[in-house]
Amino acid sequence: MGWFEKLIGGNIPNVTPAEAHRMLSEEGQAIIVDVRSPMETRSGTVPGAVLIPLNELGRRMNTLPRDRKILTICRSSHRSPIAARQLKRAGYDVVNVLGGTIGWYRAGLPMARPDDGGAGAG
Repeated sequence: MGWFEKLIGGNIPNVTPAEAHRMLSEEGQAIIVDVRSPMETRSGTVPGAVLIPLNELGRRMNTLPRDRKILTICRSSHRSPIAARQLKRAGYDVVNVLGGTIGWYRAGLPMARPDDGGAGAG
């Protein structure tokens, strides 16, 4: 982890996209929160992702379950550690997905468009 990730991410654990995919495949174990803007998510996101832009997370985090691990993701893993830190301070069990949706796509993992039923509006 580089100095920038340490600065914005604090002590947030990170997982690779493949590890995140495995965690999401285990029924009821985890959910993923995409903190990109609505315009960004139109190009695709992780299937089933809850879409909460980073600037709305503070007022919407109470809609997230406290009994499941929360995975945070953005485009390139610059904003998602900030979101993960906010969630951790609020008492959530949270990890960040390294490489963001760019890394997810490069790993050959499935992507969905928010309007095709593959992602949630949160």
